[in-house]
Amino acid sequence: MTNNNDINMSNIAAALKTADKSVILNALKAAKAENASIIDDLPPKVQKRVEVLRQIQSEHDELEEKFFEERRALEDKYQKLYQPLYNKRYEIVNGVVEVDGVTNEPAADEGADKAAEEKGVPNFWLTAMKTNEVLGESIQERDEEALKFLKDIKWTRIDLPKDDTQKGDASKGFKLEFFFDPNPFFTNPVLTKTYYMIDEDEPILEKATGTEIEWCPGKCLTQKLLKKKPKKGSKNAKPITKTETVDSFFNFFSPPEVPEDEEEIDEDAAEELQALMEQDYDIGVLRAPGGDAQQAGERPPECKQQ
Repeated sequence: MTNNNDINMSNIAAALKTADKSVILNALKAAKAENASIIDDLPPKVQKRVEVLRQIQSEHDELEEKFFEERRALEDKYQKLYQPLYNKRYEIVNGVVEVDGVTNEPAADEGADKAAEEKGVPNFWLTAMKTNEVLGESIQERDEEALKFLKDIKWTRIDLPKDDTQKGDASKGFKLEFFFDPNPFFTNPVLTKTYYMIDEDEPILEKATGTEIEWCPGKCLTQKLLKKKPKKGSKNAKPITKTETVDSFFNFFSPPEVPEDEEEIDEDAAEELQALMEQDYDIGVLRAPGGDAQQAGERPPECKQQ
């Protein structure tokens, strides 16, 4: 066969790398046309065998579609069964109820008495997150005091309405809600992270959005102020103040932004952005049913880049 009849795999590979749905579909259409040309050049008997193979693949695709439908229904069913357990966990962790076998008898010494007065399980979520390999790496020492006020995390599947201006090409997704007790660091009672997915069964991450944290004065954990002395001979004698972004778990709520114009980003920056989005998604799915920390789902094969 001539080179003209070969499928242009480089075009498909480039489309997959961008993870842009429209580009992928166009590449597949082109591949299909080229593939038809290849089949036309085959001997008649071989063409018939290929047609049978196509039918087998079609039957496989139908079964796979049913599998995804049933899996979604099964996940929804068990999410409802999980919920009472999550509610009980919340009540125990936050001291709303007491477990059997724990009494309020006076302690033998003052230290033990103070420990006995503590309700629930102090620092439960901070400890759980720090012991997770992925989450633990994102938590800095300066984050820990704020995370001690974290009292619950909830995962919710979402179906996006057509009039949602933020969704882009996404149709479904999920959100994480981090519930905090009143604390000296920020005023938000809930911090939310939402993931917009183009296709939930074979997920492509369209984008993610997060709550803008309302930091209390002087308590921002994602930035620090740097003061530099003015240069000698400068008319301005005041120190120069500069804000610098620092590593923090709370950067999780300021996810990477994808430029709307693909020409605004070069190849190296695109690869770095892809890695950041995948890392961001990895942390998110740890809180989803089926994941590591609370049973999570699989990471997406690609994250969309415009």
